[in-house]
Amino acid sequence: MSTPFYTSDLSAKDLSNRRQIRVWLLFICFLILAMVVVGGATRLTDSGLSITEWKPIHGAIPPLNAAEWEEEFEKYKQIPQYKVLNEGMTLDEFKGIFWWEWGHRLLGRVIGLFFFIPLVWFWARGQVSSWLKPRLVIAFLLGGLQGAIGWWMVASGLVNRVDVSQYRLAVHLSVACILFAYLYYLAGVLKRRPELKRDGWDVFGDGLMGAYGLVALVLFQLFLGALVAGLNAGLTFNTWPLMDGQIIPSGLFIMSPWWINFFENVMMVQFQHRMVAYVLVVAVFLQSFYLMRGNRDAALKQNASWLMVAIVIQVFLGVVTLLGMVPMDRALAHQAMALIVLALAVEQVCLLRREKEAALR
Repeated sequence: MSTPFYTSDLSAKDLSNRRQIRVWLLFICFLILAMVVVGGATRLTDSGLSITEWKPIHGAIPPLNAAEWEEEFEKYKQIPQYKVLNEGMTLDEFKGIFWWEWGHRLLGRVIGLFFFIPLVWFWARGQVSSWLKPRLVIAFLLGGLQGAIGWWMVASGLVNRVDVSQYRLAVHLSVACILFAYLYYLAGVLKRRPELKRDGWDVFGDGLMGAYGLVALVLFQLFLGALVAGLNAGLTFNTWPLMDGQIIPSGLFIMSPWWINFFENVMMVQFQHRMVAYVLVVAVFLQSFYLMRGNRDAALKQNASWLMVAIVIQVFLGVVTLLGMVPMDRALAHQAMALIVLALAVEQVCLLRREKEAALR
């Protein structure tokens, strides 16, 4: 018999510990959402290559005098982005892109500290349950990996390109979203007071399979959105609902080998992002209507309603972003709403698990 994921007969102290850890995890999720938005702004302003070195510790201190600014600027002048796109840029213009990238990296460091220090505090005080400890360690390691992936992404644009690889950008965003979903899920588990051990019950029954599938589909759509951003595909085919005057445009498979079109053909990359958006809308509404039938948990029904509203808003933001040729305010709102949709999809999993447990009591 495996160790129960949930415990029973929680004391007031246990509930208090859970509440504190849950608030902390939700705060980290908020910071990750902010990090994704700032990262989007960094991308839209072409600021991501303005800092050409990875200094995890020393890099937290920006240039403090004119000589240091000139030194940083000279480093930027050595990369292709400056030589091809920004030759003749002034120091003040360089500072404008530098601060976006520096802020993005600083926020990453802040998230690391805000995760590690409270983790040590809660752990040392015995507030972390045994089942939760390895899961928080996994989250910490995933966060560290995300920092390394960020530099791996930046490094792709320092030698033979004027921007970063769309593949690496997609990995970078996807890992951030997976970490967000994972922490939000743990916070959801800690929200309730369970009364049943999970030994042997079917985790895929009563809508759970669909809920997990919905989370996976949202994450896949976020990956596709990162490919769109990486190829600047949102600056092309700026019409809707037709694309290049057609429902299914010609030219989707003009590159060889055929599979590379899904990652490097601007038309295909935008087309598949559109199509998966439609699939996601249908999936959300079908799942929500299914969950709102009959005598289901009130919180589950409410979450299903909010998820439908959120996906409609997200589609609207996507369309107006496309039609406006990716203005920053709309694009960042679209990116932020994507994580809100993800959070609601994860919450649906947590609520279905709670309902399942209640039914088996």
